[in-house]
Amino acid sequence: MSHIPSPRVQALERAFTDIAHTRMLGVPVQNPALHVQAIGFSPEPDDANMLLGVLVTPWFMNLVRLPTQAVAPGNTLLAVGQKGTRAAGNESFEFVGACEADLGAFEVCSLFSPMFQFANHAAATDTANEVLNQLRTLVKPTTPPTQTRPSRRGFLFGLGSAPTQAHT
Repeated sequence: MSHIPSPRVQALERAFTDIAHTRMLGVPVQNPALHVQAIGFSPEPDDANMLLGVLVTPWFMNLVRLPTQAVAPGNTLLAVGQKGTRAAGNESFEFVGACEADLGAFEVCSLFSPMFQFANHAAATDTANEVLNQLRTLVKPTTPPTQTRPSRRGFLFGLGSAPTQAHT
């Protein structure tokens, strides 16, 4: 059974496809093996009015929080350029407020930029799917963690921080 993306996710893809063919046309940070694709968008567990997924473009891969209805920046989302910590799965990441005229406000967290480390579009989408799989399958610990949280890139590449030592 194939998944049919919501009209909001389709609007996100259209907006960034348009950006790829206009504002980003000829900009040398693009990987020509890639195209715009929204990956794995689904409602957040604690907020059915917010979709979480990954947007792959030739110039970046972002974790995106997209409201199910168009909203203005600063209403329920971060204002354009404003940073804030948001939960994504069982992790917290720094998101930045963004807005596109035909789409409305949304929030992004950069995962990769530029995208030259991906040999082809399949490698980029496999990575996006694995990021979402990791975010959606992590289980919250029942005891306090014995190590600090990894950085965003550490999380993506499985590189945790050194464990903290208990003082007795």
